[in-house]
Amino acid sequence: MGKTELKALTIIFGIFAALYFLPVDSARFTAAIFESMKLLRWYAREHVILCLLTAFFIASAIGIFLSQGSVMRYLGAGAKKVVSYGVASISGSVLAVCSCTVLPLFAGIYKMGAGIGPATAFLYSGPAINVLAIILTAKIIGMRIGIARGIGAVVFSVIIGLLMAFIFRNDDERPQIKMQNVDDGEKGTLWKSAATVGSLMLILIFANWGASTEKSGFFHAVYSIKWYLTAGTALLSLVLMHFILRIPIWHFGIGAVITAITAFIPGSNPNLVFLIGLLSLSIILFVDRDRGREWLDSTVGYAIQIMPLLFAGVAVAGFLLGTAGNEGIIPGTWVKSALGGNGLLQTFIASVAGAFMYFATLTEVPIIQGLMENGMGEGPALALLLAGPALSLPNMLVIRSVMGTKKTVVFVCLVIVLSTIAGYGYALIF
Repeated sequence: MGKTELKALTIIFGIFAALYFLPVDSARFTAAIFESMKLLRWYAREHVILCLLTAFFIASAIGIFLSQGSVMRYLGAGAKKVVSYGVASISGSVLAVCSCTVLPLFAGIYKMGAGIGPATAFLYSGPAINVLAIILTAKIIGMRIGIARGIGAVVFSVIIGLLMAFIFRNDDERPQIKMQNVDDGEKGTLWKSAATVGSLMLILIFANWGASTEKSGFFHAVYSIKWYLTAGTALLSLVLMHFILRIPIWHFGIGAVITAITAFIPGSNPNLVFLIGLLSLSIILFVDRDRGREWLDSTVGYAIQIMPLLFAGVAVAGFLLGTAGNEGIIPGTWVKSALGGNGLLQTFIASVAGAFMYFATLTEVPIIQGLMENGMGEGPALALLLAGPALSLPNMLVIRSVMGTKKTVVFVCLVIVLSTIAGYGYALIF
């Protein structure tokens, strides 16, 4: 019997054993399956259309519209560290996306040749440095821990990037990086290309702008007109695409009209209107035989690579940990007892638990508030706030497919270790 046959036989036996001992009569097991399906449904409704699909288009646009030279100039391994890490952390914080939505964008800049350091700094900063989440943390959990979260997230993004660049300084398997030509070539169109990608990012930001706890102020004002801002930015994107892709403007006009009509259909919701807009854009790009088709093909490629892993990870996370207010297969009392106090072990457990749990943007604050009301100390809470939004099990699966197992393990370990140190140090000081 060869290795291939032995491996296949082992897999078959494992599946048989799992089915044979499947605890279908256990109420907790069936409830965990229900929570897994519930989390999947919620994720599909709340994140796929507005977040992921838009992120796929943006990730592809980075490769289609921006030259490899421009990416290398600001984010490449040879760029000045002040510039590359500054751009990575600032751009990530402006997006303020969740740990899954940032993945297509990370994959886009990484495949374009961004250095491992700036790319992972961006990967961490996107979900971790969320201005609204930090403000919400300060308001609900406390000003002191909110400030600590903000400072820690910014510092971590740079430290993690620098450490990743140092550890893997001689271990980059992307041969195209050595053949970069940093001359943009088409400098006359660079600003249009950058503006197009920027306008798409604004669509992502406005469409996913969350409600504020206050009924006044800047965040509430933006939220009240978020769909007008989204529509206006989308029209700007169409005009820029016309100049870049050379697609007749009336093609985009028809798509815009169809999308606008959908908005006035009784019973329609923003998700449906947004989806019609994306479908219209997809058809326009499909008809184009040049860069438009290339852009669409690249978008589909990202979707095929990332979405199955994300949904698998979300399903497992829901099964193990449940949803907000409901338990999975792991009892909530175990989590609460493990996180009680401010000890080093409790802080480490909080970092590990946060790294594997899935937090949608802003949901980590009420969850951690509930855990603190059940005895969790401020140290573990800070560790969870620093590790949780930046990582998740679905996130890890996709990162591995982009930069390999070794780099993914090191990145995850760095986030967990730094979060533990920050949480425990915070507890010792305060």
